[in-house]
Amino acid sequence: MKRRLFLKSAMAGSAVATAVGAGLLTPSMVFASSSDFKAKSDAAGTSAASAGKGSFKFKAPKIAENGAVVPMTVDASKMDGVTNISFYVKNNSTPLAASFNLSGAQGYVSTRVRMGTTSPVDALVTAGGVTTKVSQEVKVTIGGCGG
Repeated sequence: MKRRLFLKSAMAGSAVATAVGAGLLTPSMVFASSSDFKAKSDAAGTSAASAGKGSFKFKAPKIAENGAVVPMTVDASKMDGVTNISFYVKNNSTPLAASFNLSGAQGYVSTRVRMGTTSPVDALVTAGGVTTKVSQEVKVTIGGCGG
């Protein structure tokens, strides 16, 4: 390794470590135990309960061999005005697995979520202020959330 690259990396690493230690770089958006996230998860549950049947494509495996990485895809690119795509896993300790806010983007999301046990999964798409859903049961053979 070149000395100059090593010194740059060391300086950048120490600056980031100092910022994290001082509380300047707290990743508050990733703390699923925060009250703000719990409120978002509860709101997604309410939306899922009252949502109508969606006309978008939702792709998830019927059987997930590993619950730690379950691939899911929503293709709502034919819908106009998509503002949010969320994945709601009913039997997870924190049911809202992922939520994507879109503005001016095509309604297509592909991600991997963590599932603890077999559960129905709701894909929620909000377009034009109306939330619709497509549900699918995903069987988990090896636990991912603490399993």
